[in-house]
Amino acid sequence: MKTKIIAVTGASGSGKSLFTQTVYGELLTVLGRDELTIIKEDSYYKAQNHLTIEERAAQNYDHPDAFEHDLLIEHLDALGSGNCIFSPQYCFNEHNRKSDTVEIRPTKVIIVEGILLLSTQKLLNKFDIKIYMDTPLDLCFIRRMIRDKSERGRDADSVIEQYIKTVRPMFYEFIQPQKTLADILVNNGGKNRVAIELLKSQIMDLVR
Repeated sequence: MKTKIIAVTGASGSGKSLFTQTVYGELLTVLGRDELTIIKEDSYYKAQNHLTIEERAAQNYDHPDAFEHDLLIEHLDALGSGNCIFSPQYCFNEHNRKSDTVEIRPTKVIIVEGILLLSTQKLLNKFDIKIYMDTPLDLCFIRRMIRDKSERGRDADSVIEQYIKTVRPMFYEFIQPQKTLADILVNNGGKNRVAIELLKSQIMDLVR
C-alpha cells in the first residue's frame, strides 16, 4: 500500500502540535508505532554553524528559505519507498541543528506538522490530505508568547520584536495563503474534538 502523507499546517501557536499529538496518542494504542508516525517541519530548519548565536537569533524563521525542504522531500520519498531515514533535530535555544539525528522507520501513514508545508509546489505535491489550523492570529500570538517564555527561555521584548519584524508579516505573505490549498480547515485550535475524530477515522480507513 502506498504510504499516505498528511500535512497539518497553520500559524505558529495555532494548535498544530496539540492537534497532531492528540490524534497520534489516541491512535497509538489501536494501531501501534508501525502504522503511524509524526515528522516535524521544525526539525528541518537549516543548520547555522557558520553564524554566531546573536546572528542566528536575528534570522527570519518564518520564511520558506529558513527550511531545508529539499531534504524533507527526500526523506518523505525514502519513507514512501520503505526505507528508514535519520531526521535532523533542532534546538530552539541555540537556533541551530543538534549534532544527533533520530531514526524514523516507514509507516503506512505519516503526519507532517509545520508552518510552511504548503508554501512550495514540490512539497505541496507530497501530501494526500492537507489540513490548515484556522486559529485567530491574536490567539496564536498569546500562545506563542507563553510557549517561548516558558519553554525556550525568551523574554517578552524579544518575542514581541520578532513577532512584529517577521512572524506577523510572514504569516500574511506565506502562511495564510496556504488556507486556500487545504482540504480541511480546523477551527478552535488543537482541541476541536470533531476534527480530531474525523482525522482519526480517516487514518483508520487508510491503514485498513
